[in-house]
Amino acid sequence: MATPSSTNRPTPEHIFNILNAYQQTFALRAAIELDIFSAIADGASDVQFITKKTGAAERGIQTLCNYLTVLGFLTKHDGHYALTQESSIFLNKRSPAYMGAISGFLTNDHLMKKFSSLTEAVKKGGTAAEQGHNFEPNDEMWVAFARSMAPITMPAAAFITQLTGMPQGKACRILDIAAGHGMYGITMARQNPNAQITAVDWPNVLQVAKENANAAGVGDRFNMQPGSAFDAHLGEDYDYVLLTNIFHHFDQRTCEKLMRRVHAALKLGGQAITLEFVPNEDRVSPPTPAMFSLVMLATTDSGDAYTFAEYKKMFHDAGFTKTTMHQIPDMPQQVLISEK
Repeated sequence: MATPSSTNRPTPEHIFNILNAYQQTFALRAAIELDIFSAIADGASDVQFITKKTGAAERGIQTLCNYLTVLGFLTKHDGHYALTQESSIFLNKRSPAYMGAISGFLTNDHLMKKFSSLTEAVKKGGTAAEQGHNFEPNDEMWVAFARSMAPITMPAAAFITQLTGMPQGKACRILDIAAGHGMYGITMARQNPNAQITAVDWPNVLQVAKENANAAGVGDRFNMQPGSAFDAHLGEDYDYVLLTNIFHHFDQRTCEKLMRRVHAALKLGGQAITLEFVPNEDRVSPPTPAMFSLVMLATTDSGDAYTFAEYKKMFHDAGFTKTTMHQIPDMPQQVLISEK
């Protein structure tokens, strides 16, 4: 009887690496906080120069840079470090595609605490935290979200801008629900000088969005409506309603309730634009949308990553005649367009 080769024999390495994966998270966060990638981009390629540029200890820089090299964020030759293409584009602050700021939200203590109680969340069937329903203001978390997560929105915001034909410059009214940083509506307004934006969110969060709108030169076309997406006066006769990363926080009944409000706010022929992680019907593929359900289990009372079939049913029951799905290139999210 043949014995399995060493390459096929089970080992505990995968288990060991997964249980230690938090170390990779904090290594990358430390590198972002120290701005190591920008230092290397500016020419500080060896330990001494990186140490001088960052103000950190030489032993610390050497250990961290070696670790980052193992992770694939740096290369190392003859004692000199260099950026990979990935880190050059997304982790160097000089790059227009810099995304290091997202660490401020994705690794904050609020989220880390919820995941540390995941066992209890699994037993309960929802977050073990006291507040997981997202109906009430949580200024600390959502202001952090608004200030940290704007950079990662750019591919999806540009995709939505093209899908909705913003470069054509037609006059339109856009309602941005749970706007956060506001960058989806702001990007549309930058491409269309005749677009008017109304953003709904908690008051302190909207101040961040307003700052971003002013910085983008569209502040005069950016209106604010403070309050909950479920209670605030939304108005009516909108051409588009943006629903970016909101439905996954709630159960299906609540999602349908919100979509009914959206239907009432749109003009006839208007479109609801949903951005979400949408797993396949098997719920184990593609990897990122499929795994997002666990994020919702850990952090919300009853949220989930819903399949396209589930979204179509919810939106149809809310009054929409047709919903189509569009994959964002090189991103793990999808855009759903629902027509009134």
